[in-house]
Amino acid sequence: MIAVSAFLSVLAGRGVTDVVGLPDNSSAALFARLAAGKGPRLRTVTREGEAFALAAGLWMGGARPIVLVQNTGLLESGDSVRGTVVRMRIPIVSVVTYRGYAKMMKTLGAAPATVDVPLLSRTDLDSVALMTEPTLAAWGLPFERLLGPADLGRLEAAFVQAEEEHTPVVRLLTCDLQEDRA
Repeated sequence: MIAVSAFLSVLAGRGVTDVVGLPDNSSAALFARLAAGKGPRLRTVTREGEAFALAAGLWMGGARPIVLVQNTGLLESGDSVRGTVVRMRIPIVSVVTYRGYAKMMKTLGAAPATVDVPLLSRTDLDSVALMTEPTLAAWGLPFERLLGPADLGRLEAAFVQAEEEHTPVVRLLTCDLQEDRA
C-alpha cells in the first residue's frame, strides 16, 4: 500500500494542478482526500475516455494534469488515448490501477507478453489484467509498475520522461492507495 500523503507529495513536487479520472477501490482514499479539497483539483468524468480528452485540454490550457483510471477504463479509452494524447504527443502522466494484478502474478508468475482466447477465457484470472501490459506495449506507451512506497521514484521519473520525450507515460499501480495512519 502507498500512503495518500506520499503520493500527493510526488504530485505536489511535480506541480500537478488537476487529477482527472474515476475512482475505484484502489484509488478511493486519494479521491476522497481530493474531494475534500486537499491537493490538486479533482476532475471526475463519467467515462474514462473522457479523462484523456479533458486532461489534454487542461494541458493545452497551461495546467499540469494527471489521469487516474483503472485498467478496465484504460481499455475503454483506447480511441481517446490513440487519437488524442498519443497522436498529439501530449506529455501526460497516467496512473492506472491494475485490477487483477495480484491474482495474475500468483497464478502465472508474470504478466504475459501476448494473450490468446484460451488465456483470456480462464476463469481463475481477470482478463483485464492479462491485457493491460500487452495493450500498453501495442499502443507504444512507456510504462512501469508501482509495487509499493519504494517505487514512488518511478512516478517522479514518469513526469521527467513525459516532458523529455514529449509523450504520454503510464505508471501501473499494483497496490492500493491508503489513507495515512494516525
